[in-house]
Amino acid sequence: MIEYENLRRLNAPFFEEYKNTFNHFLESGWFVLGKQVKAFEEEFASYCKADYCVGLASGLDAIELALKSFNFKPNSEVIVPSNTYIASILAIVNVGLKPVLVEPNIKTYNIDPKLIEAKITSETVAILPVHLYGKCCEMDRIIEIAKKHQLKIVEDAAQAHGAMQNNKLTGTFGEFGAFSFYPTKNLGALGDAGGLICQDEEKAESIKTLRNYGSKIKYYNEVLGYNSRLDEVQAAFLRIKLKHLDQINNHKRSLAEIYFNGLSDQFIKPDRDPEFHDVFHIYNVRHPKRDQLKAYLEEHQVKTEVHYPVAPNNQKAMKGIINERFPIAEEIHRTTLSLPISYFHSEEDILQVVDIMNRFN
Repeated sequence: MIEYENLRRLNAPFFEEYKNTFNHFLESGWFVLGKQVKAFEEEFASYCKADYCVGLASGLDAIELALKSFNFKPNSEVIVPSNTYIASILAIVNVGLKPVLVEPNIKTYNIDPKLIEAKITSETVAILPVHLYGKCCEMDRIIEIAKKHQLKIVEDAAQAHGAMQNNKLTGTFGEFGAFSFYPTKNLGALGDAGGLICQDEEKAESIKTLRNYGSKIKYYNEVLGYNSRLDEVQAAFLRIKLKHLDQINNHKRSLAEIYFNGLSDQFIKPDRDPEFHDVFHIYNVRHPKRDQLKAYLEEHQVKTEVHYPVAPNNQKAMKGIINERFPIAEEIHRTTLSLPISYFHSEEDILQVVDIMNRFN
């Protein structure tokens, strides 16, 4: 069986470091917002070439707090791709703003800059580009649009740790870069975790206040805040994994290369462009017989996933919030299939997947 993901095998190379770190953490007696969180914030900011990082409880919280910090007027509009994971849209709705969906480029799966301006109104305040599957959006064009219309940019980089456009890292193009450190991510914790990066000290301090009940000084609350603090123990684990992030990304890129070179043309493979450095959190293909292909691979002992089976506009939770049809997003969600590409997979595993897939008809 070639598994899609196995978190034990993924983390096995780090077990001894995890155990030693956990023992030090346990003995320290300091479990919330301590030295490990501060150190991780500094190290991740440095990795991203950002000035500041604020550790948070999840990637969803990261987007919410970034949007909340701007104090936008209720029901202001935020541009977001129509094929994103639901969290991107939930964050907008949860802070009292209105999601305005824009179709993706069907080749890159990221928001299509050519379609953004048609959706901008006098109520639009921000763009939330999502670097889906580990590919950076066309940020140079998005920045031009944002500047022209005086819009804020909050990047959803939950799947794109280390991805780049023209050697500039995701998360550093806009006012904020929001990250998830969910266990399956290229930089994954051993539980829920998230963070925001930015280049402005005042913005970073506002997020630190929001994450801690709206308080800078214990028991003195300046604003309505959240309880969204990165756990000290998860920060310690993330510090270990961060040292290996480039190795993880390079391994996944090498596995992706096998797919690119080996899969037949019956499969629609991800778009590649030398301007973009992709890190392949997910390697997806598209096929008109997606469900049959998935079942065929299961029969041949290859596990796959679908990211994602239902377009956001068709989710029950979005009824009354999103009332349009989005045919490009729906086509992607109907045909996409995610293939094994974990850090624990070997080149031999992927060659075997390629061989099995090429016999599908």
